[in-house]
This record gives sequence, structure tokens and C-alpha cells, in this order.
Amino acid sequence: MKKKLNILSWLSVFLISLGINAQSTKPTINSTLDGVIIDQITKQPIPGVTIQIKGITHSVITDLDGKFSFQTGQSFPYTLVISSVGYVTKEQIVNDKFIQIALKEDVKELNEVVVIGYGTTSKKDYTGAAETVSKQALRSTQRSLESALQGSVAGVNVTQTSGQPGAGLSIRVRGGSSIQGGNEPLYVIDGFPIYNSDVTSGVLSGTSTNPLSAINPADIESITVLKDASSTAIYGSRGANGVVIVTTKKGKSNIMAVNYDYSIGQNEVRKKVSVLDAAGFSRLRNAALFDTNPAAGTNQYLSEAQIAQLGKGVDWQDAAFRTAQTQNHQLSISGGNNQTKYAISGNYFNQEGIIKNTGFERLSGRINLDSKLSDKSRFGVNLSIAETKSKVAPSGLVTALLSMPPTATIYESDGSYTLRNPFENIFSNPIATLNERKNRAVNTRVLGTVFGEYDVLENLVLKVSFGTDLIGNKESTYIPSTIYEGLITNGEAKIGNSTNKTWLNENTLTYTKVFSEVHSLNVLAGYTQQSSTRDFVTTGSQQFVNDITSDHSLQSGNLALIPTSGESKWALNSYLSRLNYNYDSKYYFTASIRADGSSRFGKNNKWGYFPSVAAAWQIDKENFFSLLSNTISSLKFRTSYGSTGNQEIGEYQSLSTLSSVKYLFGDQIYTGFTPTRIANDDLGWELTNQFDAGIDLGIFNNKVFLTLDAYRKTTKNLLLDVQIPYTSGFTSSLQNFGSVQNQGIELGINTSLSNGDLSWTSNFNIAFNKNKVLALGSDAEFYTFGNYILKVGDPLGSFYGAVTDGILQTADVATKGVFTGNAAPKAGDRLYKDINGDGVFTTAADRTTIGNAQPDFTFGFTNNFTYRNFELGVIIQGSVGNDILNGNSQALELFNGQQNASTSALDAWTPTNPSTTTPRAKLDPAPVFSDRFVEDGSFVRFKNITLSYNLPKTVIEKFKLTAVKLRLVGENLITFTNYSGFDPEVTNGSSISPGTDTGIYPASKGISAGLSVTF
Repeated sequence: MKKKLNILSWLSVFLISLGINAQSTKPTINSTLDGVIIDQITKQPIPGVTIQIKGITHSVITDLDGKFSFQTGQSFPYTLVISSVGYVTKEQIVNDKFIQIALKEDVKELNEVVVIGYGTTSKKDYTGAAETVSKQALRSTQRSLESALQGSVAGVNVTQTSGQPGAGLSIRVRGGSSIQGGNEPLYVIDGFPIYNSDVTSGVLSGTSTNPLSAINPADIESITVLKDASSTAIYGSRGANGVVIVTTKKGKSNIMAVNYDYSIGQNEVRKKVSVLDAAGFSRLRNAALFDTNPAAGTNQYLSEAQIAQLGKGVDWQDAAFRTAQTQNHQLSISGGNNQTKYAISGNYFNQEGIIKNTGFERLSGRINLDSKLSDKSRFGVNLSIAETKSKVAPSGLVTALLSMPPTATIYESDGSYTLRNPFENIFSNPIATLNERKNRAVNTRVLGTVFGEYDVLENLVLKVSFGTDLIGNKESTYIPSTIYEGLITNGEAKIGNSTNKTWLNENTLTYTKVFSEVHSLNVLAGYTQQSSTRDFVTTGSQQFVNDITSDHSLQSGNLALIPTSGESKWALNSYLSRLNYNYDSKYYFTASIRADGSSRFGKNNKWGYFPSVAAAWQIDKENFFSLLSNTISSLKFRTSYGSTGNQEIGEYQSLSTLSSVKYLFGDQIYTGFTPTRIANDDLGWELTNQFDAGIDLGIFNNKVFLTLDAYRKTTKNLLLDVQIPYTSGFTSSLQNFGSVQNQGIELGINTSLSNGDLSWTSNFNIAFNKNKVLALGSDAEFYTFGNYILKVGDPLGSFYGAVTDGILQTADVATKGVFTGNAAPKAGDRLYKDINGDGVFTTAADRTTIGNAQPDFTFGFTNNFTYRNFELGVIIQGSVGNDILNGNSQALELFNGQQNASTSALDAWTPTNPSTTTPRAKLDPAPVFSDRFVEDGSFVRFKNITLSYNLPKTVIEKFKLTAVKLRLVGENLITFTNYSGFDPEVTNGSSISPGTDTGIYPASKGISAGLSVTF
């Protein structure tokens, strides 16, 4: 009841504020003017345009139909000044009672305002390296805000970690710097800093739901990426990996708009992996069995007559993949007056997964309110509430789909499921798993901030804000007794709940003053505090009487599982300050410093200090530049240097910790505790120092605008688990060792061209980044981690394995057999190079660097074409030079006849087919990771193609509508790549082992249709 009263109170505030009408005395009227403002290209009306009579203060604003009316004491003729954000300001002489005025879009103006840390500035006044995502890129996604960054911002590499609906993306801003710490950027959503880490209780099997997927992309007004230290140092210990600032939509004065947007579409797997059909697999198994026991003959599994009757067998990928449906509903209402502005929205998004019984749903609502309480005080609220539901593909499912033999069946003759692969390798029936296993997560998120501003003095503003981020997570799984995974447990249910509660308080003072018309000063000082608490609990049971109650009745299981629970906290206290100064809009200087105190670090290193400086020179303002002004519209040099930190190491890493263990003493089970970590009182920040130099160049009246940046950032005091003497009782300790460097060049080119009814705006960006390990500490030269090596002088993500050297032929067994790695070499074995030159190949001694997951460069090309009422948007993205470890291919080229295999097995070595590239089939191969399974991951992709049509005003006016837009959208429809896996845009998100593609949920492509109606 109290909740309902609060809602009614807010609605009352809206209604009262909207009903306020200013009273004034009746003016003298000498002329009356009516008019309409339209877009020069689309011919659609433009609401919210300010029309002012030049020389006086009298002005009006257009309504939703773009119409305005003047009643003024001025007599015709007089000059109007027409201005609107995103359009070129225009002056128009009027002589009559009615006028229609067309405004031209100004792309430069659209990107003029830059949202930065704790404030805003104009692009021309900014000294740092920041880039705003284009409107076209923002409109291209309905899934999550990070996907709008793909191909949109130079130096920001966005890679999909899973095609699972609702899954996250891996984002690297100017390369990854940390080895064991976090590498994702900091997100600041309406002023609330968020590090996007998974919130999970640990019960779910498979990919966790991305917490940022709770944010509705349609609510976003702008996304700005801060890249250099001058931009990010104001966020101190959380700025080393870049900062993504997200601003949601707000209401506008004197404009009330109601918009409904609907879309429906379908998706399918972008590409299937080529594997053997039933006949091909049967012959492979025959060959593997014959290789082990030639005396038993060549057809030990099936005869050729039996193989001929098999047909294609079961296509497990076809059985699991589907054409998936997607729908999206968005309703928004915004408006306001001179005192209060509001924006309210609701969204329902439902995306089925391309794998059966997987999917993602989001139900969200948002309210943004800004109110002017008096001439000196302002108040605002930003609040979003969302619930997401995910049905997740269990871990190992995709591997099972590829590995299950096509001669196996989904169902037995009695209608029950075939439980598993009938051969030696154990893979459970993936279709039974999909159909019968429950694997679900429900997340709720409440993210809100409330702030107040007060003009303490004429130029001094105090801002106080409070915010909270509440995330609730419930995960539930049930494995029934009717599938292979549930046989031993006779049914298993698990439930986990976790919560993450974060609160924030920020207090800032901002002083702004212009002295003598040429000295502009802006000073910021503040104190902030933020704290977070996470807790979780899990429980479960086994041995159910039946599967009817699933996970809804844990007490129905006969064997209770040991419950688990835990809690962790962190806190951050900060002092910050920034000074911006410019002289005559020509010479700019910025300095900032932030002091952060974090609970995560050792008692001797609780506080870190992060300064930065930047300077810029607006050369086109100089008198000597006038000779070039006809061609070069603007030219600015920028440079910056500063320090930022990284605190993303988890909680309690500097402290000694204990873990509980169970042990048997006599016939009783007791609980004890054992040390798990040694304390490190000196554990401190990873510190990143970055230098940046840039040029902003506009030519031909800024129709072409170029931004070029060169940077070098060096991260030292890396957090690494290093070996310590065994006498300590531990094998390793987390310490500050080592250094990594990223350096590169970024180029962005914006264009705005028009010719009559046709216009074209574009954004092209390209970024080159070189990553290198400078030091690992303790004089270590390298560390190996499975198939990866961390080596001084090499980049992160370097693959470490053998180098193939052909196939051993019959005549060479005696001389080259030592290079197979097998004790008893045989013709058809794969040969490997002897790297250390000792005359024999061994896996331990002859591995080397065989590739790297870092791209040579990434690029994006966003285009928007308009012709009369038509719009065409095309977004192209690409990555060149990165390698991918194709773990699926490695498994499918075992050729053991115990699981399915790649179609490359059709060219396997035999005495009659002495292949030089593909080894023989054998029942028990020794897997060797080699360059055979490291592939070029370069690609060029048409990420988004959108064709839209705006219904003519003459049509929609009949239905009393403001605008109606129809659209057709294609996503990931065209991809150019040589990668043989499901999709080249793939990574596991790890810093040490990126670029690994093993059993990851495949990417999809799709098409949708949409309708947008504005009242």
C-alpha cells in the first residue's frame, strides 16, 4: 500500500508541475506569425526548435508538429534566428503571416557536447581523448549497451564471449594491461560507477547473464568512451582500463512526446561446423580399429553394405539449432515545462536462443526526473528497475553436439533417450540434456541516483548525490534421472541465491568563471564514498523419488547436499579535484588528481594517488591561420600525461585466509580449517602511466572532421601469483611484479555530405595497438599456462605449442620417426619441428610461440544515407591479424573413431592415400597442441544494415500522429573470414588465454522488421 501511495505522489508532482502556467500582462501586438520547422532532408517536422526575433528576447518553441506562433509588437519585416541541437542555426527574414523553414542537420553539432567525468564540456574545449558513439550505432542494438561499441570507437576492441542470449562481451580499451586483475572498462551510468562483473551464486552451469543486459539500450541518449589518462584519471583507481560514460534520455521543456516502438525478427546460426556424416564416421572408426588390430580385418565396426544403408545419420547440430524468434516492445513518454522535465519508459524484450530451450527475457522500466525548485536549486532522479530471465545452455553442450557420432541415435527403440555416446569417449546425449535439464537464472536490478544542486554563490555550484545499485540473482538447476548426467544421483536439484548491494555518495563543488572575457576557469573539487556487499547461499539435494517436483521441492530428495554460503565487502573513499583553464579559446590547460583509499589492498598501501595534466592549442584561432581558413575549418593539437590504477583483484587478497575442510576422525566427520592464503601487507595498485598526443582537424567547413591520436601506456606493479619458498607453507603469493606496455595509433574520420535530397554521413575509425610484456619480476623470462606463454618481449595472449612439419611417410619411419613424439612411430603420424635442435621432438622441450590473439588493427565504418523519406544505415566492423585457438578443431582431429570428427578426416593418411597434411586414424592418439589448430581470425562483417521509411506527413496527419517510421534490419548477415569455426568474433574473456574457441555458444545472424509511432 505504501508503495502505491508513493507512486501516486510522484504522479501528482508531475501533474502539478505540468499545470503551472506563468502569468503575464497582455502585450501590444503589431504582427502575428505562424510557421512550421522541418528537416531539410526528411521533410519531417522538428519539435523543440527555438525561434527568436533577432535583437529582442521574444522567443517561442515549436510543438510536436514543428509548428509555432508569434504574437509580437514587432512589425514586418524582421529577422528570425532559428536554432536547435543537431541543426545548423539559421537566420530568416519574414514578410508574411506564414512561413515554412527547413533546417540542415549539423553532424559536428551533434557531437559537440562531450559527457566527461563529473561534468560536461564541448568538443572544441576538450583536451583529452574521448569519443562519442554515433546515433546510428546506438539505434542498431536492442540487446545490451556494450554491443553499440562494436566497430564504433577507435581503440575499443569488443569481442563476443558467447552467443548465448544475455551473455556478455569482452571489451578492451587501448589493449589489455592486467594479467590477473580486471581488464574491462569502468561504466558510469547516470553518474553511478559500475564495474561489470558477473553476479552469480555458482549454481548455474554455462555462461552467466551479463548484468548490463538489464539496461535497456533504447533508454540511452549517449555513450562516451574516455581513453587517455587526462580523461580517466578523475576516476583514479578504476580508470586504467578506460571509462564508458552512459547517459540516459531526459525530458525536454514544452515538448510532450509519446513513442511506441515494436520489432519482431528471427535469428539462426551463422555457420555450422563441418563434421562427418554416418558413412564417413563409420569408415573412420573402421580405420582406427584396423590400425590398432590389422589382423581383425578392415571392417571391424561396419561392413560396406551396412554403411551404404546408414544414410546421413543424425545431424546433431540440426537437431539442436533452430530458427529463433525475437521481439521487442518499447513505450516511452517524455515532456515537461520550464520547471520540471520527465522521461518515463517501459520495455519488454524476448530473444530465443538459436539452440533449443535457451533464451533471454527482459522486463524493464525507467523514470528520469529533473526539476528546478528555485532560481538557485535543482533536483533530479534517475531510476531504472529490471528483471531478466535466462535459460542457459549447460557447459559442454556445444562440444557434445560436435562430438556425438552420427551413427548414435537421439532415442532408443522404446522411445527413451539414448543416454550417451556408445563408444569409449563419454558424451551425454546433448538433445536429452537440452530437452530435460533445467538451467535457469533470474536477475533483478534496481539502479538509481538522486541528486540536488545549489548555487552557493553566483559561480559556485554544490552538487550532492546518493545512489544505489541492488542486484538480486537466483539460479536453479535440475538434472533428472532420465538422462545420463542424472543416473548416478537419481536426480539432482540445486538452488542458489546471491545479492549485491552497492551504495554511493558523491559531493562536489564546481566553480566556473570568465575573467576579462578571455580567461575561462572551471574548478571541480569533491569527496566520494562507495561501498558494496555481496552474499550468496546455495543448497540442493539428490536421490529423488521422481522428477515431477524438479527443483521446487528440495525436501523430496533423500540426500541433502552440503549447503554453502559466503559474504564479501569492499569500500572506496576518494578525494578528487580538476582544473580547466583556457585563454581566449586558444590555449587550454587541464590538471586533475584523485586520491583513492581502497579496502582491497594491504595495510601499507591503502591509498593511491592518480594525477594527470593535459594541454591543447586551437591553432585555427590564431591570426596567422586566416590564409588557410577557407580550407581548414578547425585545427587543434592536444597532449596529455597521467596515472591511473586498477583495483579489480577481488576482496581480501592482501589478507591471510582460512577455508573449512571436512575430515574423518574415527567414525565421525569433523570440520576444521586450513590456511589458504598468506598475508601481504604491501599489496598495492596496478599503476598505469599513459602519454597521449592528438590532432583534431576539420576541413571544408567541418564537413570532414579527422581525429588522430598516438599513445603509449605502461602498466607496472602487475598483480601476479609468484612462487614462494615451500618453507612458508604455501606455494605462491599474490604480489606486485612485472610490467606490460600498450602503444598505438587511432584514426577517426567523420564526414557529412549532401546534394539536394540525398545526404551521407559517416564515421570511419581504425586503430593499431601493439602489446608487449616488459617484465615479469624476480628476473623471470616467461611463465606457461597450458597452451599459452607469458614471455618478456611478447604480447599477452601468445599461443605456445609445437610446429607441424608434415606427415611421416612409410619410407621415412626410420629416419624421421623421432620427430613424431611417439615411442613407436608409424607411417601416417604427424611430424613436428625440433625447435631446440637436440635431434628429437618432445612436447616439453620443443614448444614455441605459434601465434597471438592480439589483432594488428581493428576498424569500423558507420554510414547513414538519407533520400527524401528513406534512410539506410550500414555498420561495418573488422579485425585483422588476430589468431584463434580452435579448440573444437583440435578435438575433432583426434581421428580416434570414438567420437565424430572433422571432414578433414576424409583425407586422412592411408597406405593408398599418403597425405602430407592429415594424419592417420588411430584408436588412442596422444593429443599435441600445435600450429595446426591456430587459425587466422581476421574478419570483415556487415554488423548492421537498417533500411527505414518515414511516412509522409500528409498521411500521418490524418491519424493525428507526429511521426511513423518503418524499418527492416539485418544483423551479421555478411561476414568475410577464413576461420573454419562457428564465428571469428570469439574469446573466452581471459587476459592470459584470450582467443580460445572451445565449446562456446555459436554466434547468430538475423533479420527483423520494426515500427515506430510517435504521438
